[in-house]
Amino acid sequence: MNQGLKGIVAAQTAISYIDGNKGHLVYRGFDAKKIALEFSFEEAAYLLWYGQKPNQAQLADLADALKSHRTLPGYLMDIIDTLPQDMDLMGVIRTAVSALGDASFEWMPTTEQAIKLTGIIPSIIAYRKRKLANKPYVAPNEELNHVANYLYMLTGEMPLPAHISALETYMILTLEHGMNASTFSARVTISTESDMASAVTSAIGTMKGPLHGGAPSGVTQMLNDIKSEERAEKWLREKIENGERLMGFGHRVYKTTDPRAEALREKAMEVSGQDKWLDLALHVEKLAAKLLAEYKPGRNLYANVEFYAAAVMRAIDMDDALFTPTFTASRVVGWSAHVIEQAEHNTIFRPNSEYIGHLPEFE
Repeated sequence: MNQGLKGIVAAQTAISYIDGNKGHLVYRGFDAKKIALEFSFEEAAYLLWYGQKPNQAQLADLADALKSHRTLPGYLMDIIDTLPQDMDLMGVIRTAVSALGDASFEWMPTTEQAIKLTGIIPSIIAYRKRKLANKPYVAPNEELNHVANYLYMLTGEMPLPAHISALETYMILTLEHGMNASTFSARVTISTESDMASAVTSAIGTMKGPLHGGAPSGVTQMLNDIKSEERAEKWLREKIENGERLMGFGHRVYKTTDPRAEALREKAMEVSGQDKWLDLALHVEKLAAKLLAEYKPGRNLYANVEFYAAAVMRAIDMDDALFTPTFTASRVVGWSAHVIEQAEHNTIFRPNSEYIGHLPEFE
């Protein structure tokens, strides 16, 4: 028996491919690392939804379509306003997305529905975040692309180019990652011939769990404690010698360097000198990899995407509460691509279970 369905092939997909032993991540036949460093968010989303790179006209149409869905309808603002103050952001996104599921989302799922959800989720996050902070709502800026507008709506200020670039790279790298728990949840829901909004709501509920979409607060705390490049080696050696884990190193899928971490490292190097926090992260990652190889030879412990996600989020002044929601704002592209793919060749998911309880005596 394969607990948790580990190792069981549940579907065929043309959306992405992962080779954990070689450290490869592929989006629609393209190296995801190159996509992250060379594409915009809109271009990468188009690739995942349509299976090909967009031309300039197609890219412009997609950018306009995403912009057209940024504005929150009044009824959705009212719903968000009435939610409990202590409901976390993932709960708010889940509730808001489910409330979007009107008749236009009925079977079968479409790319237009995917674009609508992708366009509005950053606005949901920004509206709720500013509301809780007693700050005024910031309307979308039609002159900005998807990622830049997200930062703008969160802060009310024009974001720095280095911050836009770093966050865009991160969000492209988290668009899609195979048959993970939330993607499987979305595919199971749509396999019943439910609707796109319900399938994405299922995925958000799954992402909310700390075993899947947990915030990299441990990495942030580690970098906060290290404080400077001069303190790094002594701090790291003490942690390793005390048998403590270095947060943000090692991955249960990738047995070599996480390609997403590689791309984020390259982006951090590109903007290094523009942000001291990213400079510190680069130094710590290089030093930690060296020390882990020294103290734990053969373990192949490298920085994972969580390490650089923490560095990027801290550099752009996002607190930990925004990590999983931001992850969600990008992963909705992958979820929706899988929902559409599942619907095109649909078979309802209906696995068996093994009964281990008591049986009565039958006559």
